[in-house]
Amino acid sequence: MFFVADMQTGFGPFVSVFLTTQKWTQVDIGLVLSAAGFVSLIAQMPGGALVDAARSERLVAGIAVATICLSAFAYAAMPIFPVVLSAAVGHALASCVLGPAIAAISLGLVGHPAISERLGRNARFASIGTGLAAAVMAAVGYFSPRAVFIVTVGLLIPALLALCSIAPGEIDPERAHGAASRRAPKPPTKAGELMHNRPLLIFAGCMLLFHFANAAMLPLVGSVVTMRSARWATILIGACIVVPQLVVAAVSPWIGERAQIWGRRPLLLVGFAALPMRGFLFAWVNNPEALVVIQILDGITAAVFSVLVPLVIADLTRGTGHFNLGQGIVGTFVGIGASLSATLAGYLTDHFGSSVAFMSLAAIAAVALTSATLFMPETRPVADETD
Repeated sequence: MFFVADMQTGFGPFVSVFLTTQKWTQVDIGLVLSAAGFVSLIAQMPGGALVDAARSERLVAGIAVATICLSAFAYAAMPIFPVVLSAAVGHALASCVLGPAIAAISLGLVGHPAISERLGRNARFASIGTGLAAAVMAAVGYFSPRAVFIVTVGLLIPALLALCSIAPGEIDPERAHGAASRRAPKPPTKAGELMHNRPLLIFAGCMLLFHFANAAMLPLVGSVVTMRSARWATILIGACIVVPQLVVAAVSPWIGERAQIWGRRPLLLVGFAALPMRGFLFAWVNNPEALVVIQILDGITAAVFSVLVPLVIADLTRGTGHFNLGQGIVGTFVGIGASLSATLAGYLTDHFGSSVAFMSLAAIAAVALTSATLFMPETRPVADETD
């Protein structure tokens, strides 16, 4: 998780910065990012189904890692439109496979009874990797934006070494796909039956509403900070990104442990509840430095969902053999919500101001919280048997 998070960090805002230095127009940059976003959206479910069908999650993850590094090399070596577009699409496709593959490896290693704590550890290492990589790449990018992608390519070797350090026999392929325990075998569920799994669809709908409210919130904060304190905008936005990562690194393992003891639902509701509070505070707080403090709530939400989203999906698809397809279904709903968020926030900000936009996002987040409270059941098994 540490090296994978490092690699993915290079494809964040650094892409726009690098392409701008290469004299690209904003229209062309937007086309590339939109194409990648569209591919990422439609490939979520096929990516999950591919991981479920594979018999070696290590191989799938290794190919995805190599594809991401090849995409980074293409950005650095030949930043022309056809090459960059192909690289962006390749990165999007690989990411749709890599996320489910890492979760599948974790489940295959420890099984359902221990997956909660393992996901907490995964989230901690991913958060540390993201934070360190952002700092290193920002420093490197100050001297050469192209070097950000060279650093990403350089992470290929340690990422592959980490994968190779896992012995193939340590990963149970049936467990990795969410199949039934060997002690209580049963035929796997047909893939189409997941679309009739009511709790899974309720959870996916709640996540759509959550990301509809959440995705545009930090970019909108960035715009507000820039208008109110342009001189310190870069530092403040950096702090807004780093603060949640610190919270995730500190809290995620504890979330994993508590989820196994308290159940998923109480912690899940805490994650949902933090977002409307955050939106409301953003609407009324004018001090740019205070906005950074409010981002602690984002860290709480991120810590909860980095652990609970794959954990709840593992619970709801247990015994089906389609854990990774379940991740793809929820990921598709998340992508739809996130894609709508920026459009709504931009429209509201332009016509009614940022305070109205924040309050509207907070209201949507409140609907997500209410829906989860009323309709989302507890998913923790009553008694976990040893897989």
